[in-house]
Amino acid sequence: MTTRNPPPSQLSSHLGFWLRYVSNHVSSAFARKVENHGVTVAEWVLMRHLLDAPALAPSRLAERMGMTRGAISKLSERLLAKALVKRTDDPSDGRAHALSLTGAGRQLVPQLAALADRNDAEFFEHLTDKERASLLRILKGIVSRQKLTRIPVD
Repeated sequence: MTTRNPPPSQLSSHLGFWLRYVSNHVSSAFARKVENHGVTVAEWVLMRHLLDAPALAPSRLAERMGMTRGAISKLSERLLAKALVKRTDDPSDGRAHALSLTGAGRQLVPQLAALADRNDAEFFEHLTDKERASLLRILKGIVSRQKLTRIPVD
């Protein structure tokens, strides 16, 4: 007697497929928008964190963003070269330093935030307030249950 295995499921039968499909399009559209302003999404995320703090040690940024210190170092070096971030040495510890936004960085962050708002509107404005709230609640619930901590930057 031969047992037949059911056919493999279709890609489109998986919620993960649809989440990735939408996420990739939302993320790609936003990446193109911020790249027109000379930064990457990862750089924007780091800058957005710095807007809310006068200065942060790279280790704190790494913790907040769920990234390695090495990754934060690479991002901050690129932003330093673009004069969007500055590094200040800690006078009490010659090895430590903090990162903060420059004036140009402080001016750019609100522009990039407006791009993020417009990008969200392009993809989700057709949802009612109730649908948006439900989608947000569901996604945050998944994040909580799965204990996801790394902020997506790519």
